[in-house]
Amino acid sequence: MWRGQGKRGAGADETETFEVFSGVMAVGSLQLGQQEGAIHMLMPKRRKYNKQMRGRMRGKARRGAVVQFGDYGLQALEPSWVTSRQIEACRRAMVRYIRRRGKVWIRIFPDKPVTQKAAETRMGKGKGSVEKWVCVVKPGRILFEMSGVPEADAREALRLASHKLPIKTKFVKRFDPISGREVS
Repeated sequence: MWRGQGKRGAGADETETFEVFSGVMAVGSLQLGQQEGAIHMLMPKRRKYNKQMRGRMRGKARRGAVVQFGDYGLQALEPSWVTSRQIEACRRAMVRYIRRRGKVWIRIFPDKPVTQKAAETRMGKGKGSVEKWVCVVKPGRILFEMSGVPEADAREALRLASHKLPIKTKFVKRFDPISGREVS
């Protein structure tokens, strides 16, 4: 378990606490008046190899396709890379809209490094340096989850978050795996 604190916005006096449990980030209640710490870009603490091949995004999501923690979720409909900046923009949009009510889970983590060579550089001389971190998202993957707020507020908060993403998404509710009905 990892616990951190960060500023909510530029120059804001409010900070948020968040916890990460095995790849799931939960944004908890806001604490007022604390100004220490800063939100760091989502990225792994350390890696065995710092560069990675691009890979392919074929098929549907094999895991992470069911709402497990919250009552409502945002599900990807297309394959794409989602950067750590986009994830942070979505988180800020959701938390700003629900205003310290409820809880938000971030179900994706950017663990893939993307390299880029400097502009106007000749070919050769090795692979470029790591420029950003991305998460490979396949269709069906749950990106964010939310609970503790009315459905209308969750729907609007997740809609605002979806506008920050480069893919089409849809709003989904939690289902009981045995009966197949919505859990309300």
